[in-house]
Amino acid sequence: MIVRRTATRMIAVALVFITGFATAALAAEAENSGVPMPVIPAGMGDSCVEDTDFMRRNHMDMLKHQRDETTLRGVRTKQYSLVECINCHVINGSGMEAVSASDPRHFCRSCHDYAAVNIDCFQCHASRPEAEDPTAENSTGFTPTGATRTSGGR
Repeated sequence: MIVRRTATRMIAVALVFITGFATAALAAEAENSGVPMPVIPAGMGDSCVEDTDFMRRNHMDMLKHQRDETTLRGVRTKQYSLVECINCHVINGSGMEAVSASDPRHFCRSCHDYAAVNIDCFQCHASRPEAEDPTAENSTGFTPTGATRTSGGR
């Protein structure tokens, strides 16, 4: 009976070690696999509105919530607005002009291209920062207080 318990424990310990080594080997292999990973440029601000891992998982839900708050309720806040995302995550091209969503270097495209996900935000919204002009009219001719002009997919 003691021999059987000892043998069972030895097998369990061996399996734990084998699993640990196999996991480490697979992780090292994944790093050296040659599979290209997205290049994610850092933002320009001190910190994002939320933790980076949270934003990677939930940014679309937050943008949709902000969209609904703005379009359905007229609530315009800066914290989770697409304009603020674009202002912070701007990528400059060779001429120091911000690249648009049509450029593969664009912040949003880096992950969305990798994940084969279409970005439809920039069909209506500007994909690079614009100078704020609180007197500018939007496409409907209405100028909400504190709003900035957006243009399609530049």
